[in-house]
Amino acid sequence: MRSWYAFARKEMQESVRSGKLVLFFLLFLLFGIMNPAMTKMTPWLMETLAGSLEESGMMITTMEVTAMSSWMQYYKNIPVAIILFLLLFGGSQAAEYQKGTLIPILTKGLDRWKVVLAKAAVMLLLWTAGYWMMFGITFGYTVYFWDNSVVSHSIFAGFCVYLTGIWLISLMMLFGTCLKSAMASLGGVGGVYLVSYVLGIFPAVQKYLPTRLFDMNSLLSGAKNPADFLPAIFVAIVFSVCHILGAIWIFDRKAL
Repeated sequence: MRSWYAFARKEMQESVRSGKLVLFFLLFLLFGIMNPAMTKMTPWLMETLAGSLEESGMMITTMEVTAMSSWMQYYKNIPVAIILFLLLFGGSQAAEYQKGTLIPILTKGLDRWKVVLAKAAVMLLLWTAGYWMMFGITFGYTVYFWDNSVVSHSIFAGFCVYLTGIWLISLMMLFGTCLKSAMASLGGVGGVYLVSYVLGIFPAVQKYLPTRLFDMNSLLSGAKNPADFLPAIFVAIVFSVCHILGAIWIFDRKAL
């Protein structure tokens, strides 16, 4: 496993040298602070704008914000955070193809499966650290400013979205192995997500779709229980493993 570790360390060092790692943590730190901050500032902003809006014929009513408002803001921003993460780190495989840097490494005896697993492990490590940092900041400020007891299953909801990110990362690894363009790979991930989202209109398959893990309104409000999400969690885990295995199988047979 020494060669696997060396390649994974190289991936991490490249993220540091390119500045992507610092940018990533700064963005996720900002997202974590911004969610409760924007929620806290909303009533003040509405009061500030009330005068000018009344002159335009719009009436502003008193707005009450709660912990639920903060979490809703958090989950509105999560898709943007995931897209930024995939843009920053999802194109490493395509970059290797374009630069031709994999050939010298593989000719020295590095197994191809170790390349895929190393890249997947680095992305998973960064996603885990960045996501839970962002979640922890939002959770801490939300508890500080409001009564978080009005929100149901907040930590479990965070885990569901975290797992959705892992599923999308595995998809990015699969498309990144097949294609030689980071944007094409991202488009493939978006296409699969869209198909899964559209299939959600059919009740027979809805509870099995990984995109169901983004249905946070019903979970946080208490309308749904964690047990209702277990089929989607199981499918997301199985699909993630299959995507990585598929990426290994394709890369092992791919001409560079």
